[in-house]
Amino acid sequence: MGPQSSRREFLSAGLMLPFAGARSAGLFEPFQNSSAAPANSAAKLDSRTLGKTGLKVTTVGFGCMITSDPSVVQRAVDLGITYFDTARSYQRGNNERMVGAALGAKRKQVVLSTKTEARDKASQLAELDTSLSELKTDYVDIWYLHGKSSAADIHDDMIEAQQLAKQQGKVRFTGISTHSGQPQLLPWMVEKGAFDVVLSAFNFTMDPATEQAIAAASKAGMGVVAMKVMAGGTRSLRPGDPNRQKLSQPGAMLAALKWVINRPGVSTTVPSMTDMDQLEENVKAMEHPLSSADEKLLAAHLETIRPFYCRMCGKCEGTCAKGLPVADVLRCLTYADGYGQFALGRERFLELPAQRTAAGCADCAECTVKCPYGVQVSSRMARAQELFA
Repeated sequence: MGPQSSRREFLSAGLMLPFAGARSAGLFEPFQNSSAAPANSAAKLDSRTLGKTGLKVTTVGFGCMITSDPSVVQRAVDLGITYFDTARSYQRGNNERMVGAALGAKRKQVVLSTKTEARDKASQLAELDTSLSELKTDYVDIWYLHGKSSAADIHDDMIEAQQLAKQQGKVRFTGISTHSGQPQLLPWMVEKGAFDVVLSAFNFTMDPATEQAIAAASKAGMGVVAMKVMAGGTRSLRPGDPNRQKLSQPGAMLAALKWVINRPGVSTTVPSMTDMDQLEENVKAMEHPLSSADEKLLAAHLETIRPFYCRMCGKCEGTCAKGLPVADVLRCLTYADGYGQFALGRERFLELPAQRTAAGCADCAECTVKCPYGVQVSSRMARAQELFA
């Protein structure tokens, strides 16, 4: 399959359509929650406390990043899901608009979080005001600094912006979202004492150091929200996509979600959900504990995805002879190949510094990056360059 046909097939799926016709809503009341399922739900819900925040959240939350259908969000609220996560950058701002309209008067029933990628205090606060307007609320429960991998990525004025927003009543709690570097970043967050919640990539493929860092942060009172819980996902792949057969294991996605919510320290999760079938399946993860059959399935699935899935462990950083940001590029490819979101993958790829993505892997006689987990780095990088460049 050539790059042009790849683009056409991804784009023809109607990805990330802006939500139109947003309904207006009044001011929202403070957060209220009940651990009991609503009367119109047959689902068995499990709730936990999100660290020292005191917020009660269902162990399966809703990651809204690639959702464009508001009825799925509305149905999730009706089922009793109480945690919803979005960001200023998702779908070029359309995602916050859709989430705000979909929640409507039910905003008071949920914990709502959003994120900023702004790099200075003034820009962060301006983005927050935009987020509040789009979400049709006068506060968010959690406001994250988005996509940080180390303490070096976080400056004092970023923290000052979060604290000011707290003082102004626009934010109840603050946090950081991170895709990698958890064994170093999470202890720093705990020591810093300025953050209430961490939104961390976490799934069954990751090494023990990441799990230990998450457990330690939780023990210190930090709320832990897990993302990237499906280890790349495959449910959005179209039947004709050649990666579907390579990456799909029936039942693996549900088992992967169950694995995460059964780990010590995790309060809730934010799997992506684009349709009712995915929503209904994910809710089932709260009804049954992780079984030995699930663990065997995940072991088999791990072998299947090993050549394709980047665990964002950071061990390849600095090893590319041409200085390419390998993990960042492969994360973009996961959006396309794993989530079926070509437009999102290309958008994230084009956000990377041009000088760091200009080189082509075909120019090297031999790849200098050796993944300790068996990812076929050179072929995956070449596919990303073919699709996105």
